[in-house]
Amino acid sequence: MKFHQSHLSYCTNIHPAESWAETFAVLGTHVLAVRDRLRATGAVGADDAFAIGLRLSAVAARELLAGDCLEIFKDWLAETNTYVFTINGFPYGSFHGTRVKEQVFKPDWTERARVDYTKDLFRILAAIACPRTGASVSTLPGSHKTFHADDGRILGHLIEMADWLEELAVETGLDFHLGLEPEPLGHFENTVETLAFFERLHRMANKPDVIRRRIGVNYDACHFALEYDDAKESLDALAGAGIRISKIHLSSALALDPRDSAALAAIRAFDEPVYFHQVLLRRPDETIFRFADLPLFFAAVEGGMIDPADFEEMRVHFHIPLDAEPATPLRSTRSQTREVLEWRRDHPGACQHYEIETYTWGVLPDGLQRPVEEQIAGEYAWVLENG
Repeated sequence: MKFHQSHLSYCTNIHPAESWAETFAVLGTHVLAVRDRLRATGAVGADDAFAIGLRLSAVAARELLAGDCLEIFKDWLAETNTYVFTINGFPYGSFHGTRVKEQVFKPDWTERARVDYTKDLFRILAAIACPRTGASVSTLPGSHKTFHADDGRILGHLIEMADWLEELAVETGLDFHLGLEPEPLGHFENTVETLAFFERLHRMANKPDVIRRRIGVNYDACHFALEYDDAKESLDALAGAGIRISKIHLSSALALDPRDSAALAAIRAFDEPVYFHQVLLRRPDETIFRFADLPLFFAAVEGGMIDPADFEEMRVHFHIPLDAEPATPLRSTRSQTREVLEWRRDHPGACQHYEIETYTWGVLPDGLQRPVEEQIAGEYAWVLENG
């Protein structure tokens, strides 16, 4: 949907679907149900085109490109007055109902499979995207720190991708761009590391202007809040360095006071086996201590390796619906999402693609669970009110 001078969608990674048939079924049920809810409230006009933030696994992407599936999909988009301007290309394989955790970073950008998958996503966008919206794909931040990935190989593959996207853009007239999504313990994870990574990328490229057009950042508000980075300062720094803000994920993390025993007890309800829930604790001197997952944090506390009383703040990578705060003594980081939206108002042309990305519906504790279409519609309402 139109969002001021930009476009707003929600990411369909909230719905379990790995094949194209499953994905197409999701679009015809849940996505249209969300659209109809928004029409009923007046948030979307009856004749307004509705944007879809598509998530496609590698399997689904290959299936969509086979036979007449793509033509059928294009016809469906026209019939339903819907459009796709962005695809979430971070999770390559299964994203629900199984252990995802570190697997979501595989294959990483050192591997040809990641390059080929991403090209498939852009081939799909080349067939279905509109010139007025441009077309973006979001992806992982190169790799995961624990993989000790070859930085030069990552850079080389991204330069190849930028050159390929430039050729595709010339051929089709579409503005294609890939957004790397920093995440705690990613190959680069915060503002400082992102700036350094892109400096290396620009320096290595023979055509840095092509990199600036085609490779940028997918700024996830949840992830940068986890890093305790000020949203406005971070976005200013990235844009000031000539890094394209490819897409902004509107999302929120959990936060609590680790000195509060009731808060530590409450956070256990969010310890589940599917996704990584990185923990970042901040001391009064602003140094940050990281754990790759909640169970590792609890083990460190129980083993006497850390004392929560030494920290003034704790943030946990668990996406919380934007319109629903967790019960006290827990809270969320959505104030930082408001700051991102305030930055948008001051920089209306800086980013054209916005996406609501609360994919954790299936693992939310009971107190935050509600029908998925109701949750998504509620998040749209919050974004439109604060945007």
